[in-house]
Order: sequence, then C-alpha cells, then structure tokens
Amino acid sequence: MNATRALGRYGEELAARRLGAAGMKVLARNWRCGRTGEIDIVARDGDALVVCEVKTRRTGPYCPMAALTPVRTERLRRLAECWLARHHGPPPGGVRIDLVGVTLPRRGAPRVEHVRGVG
Repeated sequence: MNATRALGRYGEELAARRLGAAGMKVLARNWRCGRTGEIDIVARDGDALVVCEVKTRRTGPYCPMAALTPVRTERLRRLAECWLARHHGPPPGGVRIDLVGVTLPRRGAPRVEHVRGVG
C-alpha cells in the first residue's frame, strides 16, 4: 500500500470513529458502484442515510474541507442513488451528504472536523 492510500485509510478510520461517537451507525466503508465511484462511508443517523466523503491531508497549504468540489458532490449524489437502488429505496429521514476533514499535523493529535449536509 502506498503512502497516500495509507493516509486515506487512516483518515477514514478516524472519521468512522467520529461518526460512531456522534451516535451514527456505520453501514459500509469504501462502498463501490461500478464505474460511478466509491462512497467512503455510508452511515445511518437516526432515520436518515448519510453518504460521507472523507478528506485527509497533512498540515500544509491544502485544507481538506475545500476538497469537496461541485463535481465531486454530484458524483456523491449519483452514488447515493445507486446505494438506494440496491438497498430498498430511501429511508424515512431522507439522504444527507456529509464531509469529514482530517488534518494530520507534524506534532500532536489529528484534527477531525465533521460538517453535516454539505451537498
């Protein structure tokens, strides 16, 4: 596994822990839908389905929260539709797109920021 992939997996693990600590139930990680792409984390928040994008960065000029572009948001919407088609349609609480940004400083604990309803 290369360093970039390992960094991403570590960030996804931290994100899954944060979502669980917030009372969400993680249903799937790295869920793929053919050529459409991958959902980093699929979770349940009460009666809502949450499609969660995770962005992990080392401390530097790039903010993980700025990495969710309109193109990526549209891809997440298509992936959510694919999930719903394969899992019996939308839940009563609907579908939400969240973003978890993980920043790994040179020293100290990682910073994990969860933003609900970004898309």
